[in-house]
Amino acid sequence: MSGKALTATELAQEAGVTLQTTSSHLAKLVEGGLLRVRKQGRHRYYSLRDDNVAKVLESLMHLAATKGHLRTRTGPRDPALRHARMCYDHLAGDMGIQLYNAMIMNGFLLENGETLDVTEAGAHFLSQFGIDLDALRSERRALCRQCLDWSARKNHLAGALGKALLDQVYARKWAKREPNSRVVTFSQQGAQSFLALLGSKS
Repeated sequence: MSGKALTATELAQEAGVTLQTTSSHLAKLVEGGLLRVRKQGRHRYYSLRDDNVAKVLESLMHLAATKGHLRTRTGPRDPALRHARMCYDHLAGDMGIQLYNAMIMNGFLLENGETLDVTEAGAHFLSQFGIDLDALRSERRALCRQCLDWSARKNHLAGALGKALLDQVYARKWAKREPNSRVVTFSQQGAQSFLALLGSKS
């Protein structure tokens, strides 16, 4: 769910199973059209097929977290992961939830059942933030959609717009992704700028 392409060895280490078991499962997932594999040099890199597969996995993660033994706390225990992390290619955790809530409260996004629409005010805001909405609309994926944050059971923003907003956060050097991790670390100034942006009503 980090959005990265990984080798079978890396995936085996992450899952804590043998390479043979991992390779068997990967072959089935590729055959089923859930993963894509790319060969580069001596290595084969596996990644999720597309945003639709990520959406299904997010739903399964949420379902799994609600079944079995009762839990007093949902999601990752690592405070850094709970604060801000990658969810496929968009921002999740507390910061992702704050972004989603602010976009709704400021009238930039309109909730229409389980779908989201960008308002005229939202289009203006996004343009000022350096996001080409027309280009995003031309992509072969959802422009914006709700994604249930499994650490807090609240929505964060996914889709092409969710990725574009996180890309702008990186471009402005407000935050960076930690190596070999899903953690997104905001600098003190970056967090202040991000939260100030969320308070915008332009």
